[in-house]
Amino acid sequence: MSEPAATPGVKPTEPVFRERLGAPIVRDAWLLAAVPLGLAIVADLLGSTALCVGLLLTAGFVVFFFRNPRRDPPGDERSVVAPADGRVLEAGEMERSDGSKAMGVAIFLSVFNVHVNRIPVAGRVLSVERSGVRYRAAFDRRAEMDNARCELVLETARGEQVGVVQIVGLIARRIVCHPQVGEWVERGARYGLIRFGSRTDVVLPPNAELLVKRGDRVRGGRTVLAELPRDA
Repeated sequence: MSEPAATPGVKPTEPVFRERLGAPIVRDAWLLAAVPLGLAIVADLLGSTALCVGLLLTAGFVVFFFRNPRRDPPGDERSVVAPADGRVLEAGEMERSDGSKAMGVAIFLSVFNVHVNRIPVAGRVLSVERSGVRYRAAFDRRAEMDNARCELVLETARGEQVGVVQIVGLIARRIVCHPQVGEWVERGARYGLIRFGSRTDVVLPPNAELLVKRGDRVRGGRTVLAELPRDA
């Protein structure tokens, strides 16, 4: 990824995050698909056509699951793009752990959605924190507090803090989050993924204007979820 244009509030010496998820298919796909593909070869040699076909379909689905399309985000730096494909579970005012108010959008990803996550707004990484131990279904309200998660907090050029939270689901067992504290990350950058069913939340300043509602379908890096205030 090329160097971002000069942005107010960004020091020239700050490190810039580089995408590692650039291939059309995430590398994990080939490692995970190798098992059912190898078993399919064995099944074919043993003359079990039905089992062979089933295993080939499984390998094909694994590759499909890890597809990684390139997308250019619409709008400008005040436009908050969806961090993931999926269905909006919740959109509205929420309360942070410290009691302060915020605007939040929760997105549920089924196993048929693209699972590569994208940065909602350009900013400096303030923190990356992992917590939680459970693996409840991602659409379960208790998953928001109990499930294993990774929360990345960004600071925009204007000093606003925006959080993006990767939350595992019932089947998911691994969260990948590449950015490091101190790096500047561009809006729409592919920064991580969650394996096999999950949820991704965005936590915005209380004065952000939401543009989506519960039940809406969104596309990571393409759908504008909200607008940050444009007043200086």
